[in-house]
Amino acid sequence: MESALVSVIIPTYNSEKFISEAILSVQKQSYLNWEIILVDDCSTDATLSIVSKISLNDKRIKYSKLSANSGTGVARNTALAVAKGKYIAFLDADDLWKPNKLELQITFMKTNNLPFTFSFYDCIDEEGKPLNKRVEAPLNLSYRQLFFCNYVGNLTAIYEVNYFGKIPISSIRKRQDWMLWLTVLKKIKIAHPVPESLAYYRIRDNSISTSKFDLIKYNFAVYRKFHGFIFPIAVACMKLFLFTQLFIKPWYIKKVKPSI
Repeated sequence: MESALVSVIIPTYNSEKFISEAILSVQKQSYLNWEIILVDDCSTDATLSIVSKISLNDKRIKYSKLSANSGTGVARNTALAVAKGKYIAFLDADDLWKPNKLELQITFMKTNNLPFTFSFYDCIDEEGKPLNKRVEAPLNLSYRQLFFCNYVGNLTAIYEVNYFGKIPISSIRKRQDWMLWLTVLKKIKIAHPVPESLAYYRIRDNSISTSKFDLIKYNFAVYRKFHGFIFPIAVACMKLFLFTQLFIKPWYIKKVKPSI
């Protein structure tokens, strides 16, 4: 079976501690026809130096640097503009893929004739140690479900360019991925995940204290700016979002044995 090119988009910012691991997790894929397009958002550390050295031995890795710090959305759009793949996949600079991720997911898409998929994922701490937690999702994810809770892990998502075109990503600093999946689901109505964990999501120590505030601030911005709702409707949507986040999504978080 001919394997189509997968463009792996990786935005980076001061990721020297993690970027080599992220890239290595792509290089270890059993599916070989991929390109990494890495765009650096004006890092002040050794991120680009590390990427430059790795790319000398692997021409599938392409990288560039933005002229000014502009946010993850701009970095992803810059990468998207030069992507050549039939499929667009996403990986953040501190996350990891399991070795059979692309092979299983592309096969799942072809077998089931799906232009978009994602998967479950496991959580690791800042040092890469397993937290024994797996984040799952509804097996038939509807637009309405996604509207009130983002079940799609960015590090697991893949979409087919021939079906959607290249979908522009919002320049809002956070939650661009949720808006992207909402755009996808608005077209296909129902999304189906690969029902197993194919990646590792790293929970950073410095993000824990601000996560609750950001959850409210940036999700409210999605309802106001992306959906264009007036203030009272956006508030009502946020209430339902928080209810889903607190009482429904926890049902999709499972305890698992260490696997890394």
